[in-house]
Amino acid sequence: MAQAKKPDATLSLSEGSVAVGIGFSWGKGTLTYKGKTYAVKVQGLAVGELGVTRATAKGDVFNLAQIDDFPGNYVAAGAGAAAGGGAGVTVMRNQNGVVIELTSTTQGASLKLGAEGLRLTLAN
Repeated sequence: MAQAKKPDATLSLSEGSVAVGIGFSWGKGTLTYKGKTYAVKVQGLAVGELGVTRATAKGDVFNLAQIDDFPGNYVAAGAGAAAGGGAGVTVMRNQNGVVIELTSTTQGASLKLGAEGLRLTLAN
């Protein structure tokens, strides 16, 4: 029996905001990789439910061989499985092959990638 692959890192996103008719933006996140915590800037993630002004999300990061592979543009990498409580999992991949399985942790909010995908960069 095959075991589920252990994630290389974990990602938490918070303080997302949505402006109806204008779009969306996410301010920040935290990446935990090899015992270190990195600040992350996030752009391009939409919350699929109107009326949600702030949301949080958590996810597992796979195929992260070195921290320099993390930053980039992430695009949808296939359908995600349903998580507990009916929340969907957004699966995305960047140009370096890094895969993130991201789940909304805000009740009633579903996450969707923007048309250009999701841009993650390490904050200095």
